Amino acid sequence: MTTDNGSQEANRRSSVWLSALLFFGAVALVVAGIMLVYPDTALTETAATTPTTSAPEVEVSAPTYADGAEPIADAAEVILPSVVFIQTDSGLGSGVVYDSDGLIITAAHVVEGSETVRVRFANGDQATGTVLGSATDVDIAVIEVDRDSLTAATFVTEKPRVGQMAIAVGSPWGLESTVTAGIISAVDQSNCSFGSCASMVQTDAAINPGNSGGALVDRAGHVVGINVSIFSESGANDGVGFAVPSEIAIAYADAIVSGETIETALLGVSGEDVDTEGQAGAMITAVTSGSGAAEGGLEVGDVVVTFDGVPVLGIGDLQAQVRAHQPGETVEVVVIRDGQEQVFSITLGVFEDDLS
Repeated sequence: MTTDNGSQEANRRSSVWLSALLFFGAVALVVAGIMLVYPDTALTETAATTPTTSAPEVEVSAPTYADGAEPIADAAEVILPSVVFIQTDSGLGSGVVYDSDGLIITAAHVVEGSETVRVRFANGDQATGTVLGSATDVDIAVIEVDRDSLTAATFVTEKPRVGQMAIAVGSPWGLESTVTAGIISAVDQSNCSFGSCASMVQTDAAINPGNSGGALVDRAGHVVGINVSIFSESGANDGVGFAVPSEIAIAYADAIVSGETIETALLGVSGEDVDTEGQAGAMITAVTSGSGAAEGGLEVGDVVVTFDGVPVLGIGDLQAQVRAHQPGETVEVVVIRDGQEQVFSITLGVFEDDLS
């Protein structure tokens, strides 16, 4: 997709480090050893004659759960019948039944270059699937199989909470019906892996190659996102996975099935990351005449720092947040202009995405 925000976001890098030094523990053990080997009579007498006071007892109540409660297992039981294994001539992946009459959502990169794929359901039944279309800019595609009465997943369109339980289901490395669990690490996280930036759900539930197109679900087994990518320097799970939010995935899937061109929001600016000291944000380098940005009062040189309440740290964040909204919505945009914070109310225009 060609966006109105111009510049590409610089690739993010991350590193993880862990260092441990048990110096004080070692010292404590040595001292304890000396006291045991060389007991001091004075210390013993002092201990016997010194009055002692008892600290008040503190009762700590441990969390209680219903006998046999297994929320992850319960969620897995709900979603597993709706998750499928997908095999193409060039690779494999996962998918989620979203319509009982044979419609399956997956990741666009799973079916890239394929007109038909092999689909295997959780019960072992197999079918040939036809790729109806793909939206590569958000990495969503739809497959149709000649089946009815399939078990369709329930999709949740509300934004999940950071820290809530997250369960990933798919076929990592071809291991079908695999369940991993963690939390929602972030929402509104920018992912610029597909030629444009999209707002995604981030999770630390283990996601590996083959999980793409599978489900990310909540404790009820309801889909909050479609897993599409990981950030990893090793190529395997590093606890940084990304899923297309359900609301966006369903909107694109419905448009693909209906053959429509989906309309996404347009702000009407080009920009770049702020690379100087001060407030991080997206600096506007051009404003499209007649756009919502122009009519709302945004100007070249403004540094966008918040979009509809979500912090903007660069042009990728701005692009992702615009894409997460609908045309016609009015949003609050906070910018830094001449060193002062100003707030503008912007009505978003329309950008038409091409669906192949």
